Amino acid sequence: MFKVTPNPPETDSIPYDAALEAENIKTATERAINHYLDPGAQKTSKPSRKPGRIYLVNPTVDDETLLVEACETLSSASDMARVIGDTVDPSQRKAMQILQQVIMLSELLVNRVLNNHHVSR
Repeated sequence: MFKVTPNPPETDSIPYDAALEAENIKTATERAINHYLDPGAQKTSKPSRKPGRIYLVNPTVDDETLLVEACETLSSASDMARVIGDTVDPSQRKAMQILQQVIMLSELLVNRVLNNHHVSR
């Protein structure tokens, strides 16, 4: 069977000029040397990192309010882990129970701090 293959497109040949390449190499070399070895260049300092504004905890909120919010969040996470644990197959249920236990232990720690916290007003 005879297969027809297209001819490759014709391209204009660009003449090679060694002087042009040498000039480009010289320019690139000078830029690299000036960038890395120029002692006169002033080093710019990195701008200070600004916190993201998507999730930002208000710095004026008191500790007790933050602990209450953390406790409520952990309680919600524990409830979600319990509900998910009831719906997954038995092989995954143990992992969800362990996750719920870790969340509950964290909740107990936050509650202890809340109980020991003295409000200063």
